[in-house]
Amino acid sequence: MAISTSICTGRASSTAVLRRRQAGLSLIEVLVAVVLLSIGLLGLAGLQASGMRVGQSSIHRSQAAQLAHDMIERMRADVAHAGAYELELGAAAPPCASVASCALLDWRLRLRVLPAGTGAVTVNGQQVTVLVQWDDSRGAGVLRGSAADDEARASLRTTQFRISAPLTN
Repeated sequence: MAISTSICTGRASSTAVLRRRQAGLSLIEVLVAVVLLSIGLLGLAGLQASGMRVGQSSIHRSQAAQLAHDMIERMRADVAHAGAYELELGAAAPPCASVASCALLDWRLRLRVLPAGTGAVTVNGQQVTVLVQWDDSRGAGVLRGSAADDEARASLRTTQFRISAPLTN
């Protein structure tokens, strides 16, 4: 009987060792799963931040288009004085002395909704070209990595929206 008791005791001790090994192995599996989950969540957070930057850039483009069309419609309402709407890109808006100068001043004030927003108007006969320019460095910040990306980011800092349209329909 002594032999069978020692055999049972040997099995009991080896079963206890196996249980300890399995318990440790499951903790390692949980640790690996938590690490992988945290890496995935960090990736999702990065995607969310990039999406927000691109979304803001899209909003700026939409506002620029609306402002350019607004100036064209103002000029169509005052076709007789279309030449008075000429405005250089770096020039200051004229003081409000006429319908055209008041429209240009108001338009330049509205361009401030864009970061570093400014604009220009060029009239060539019955054709008008409106240019809206703003700083889009936040949208360009999505590019990361190499020196080529840095050069691309620098060229994207200033974004222009240009539209040409006839003054008469």
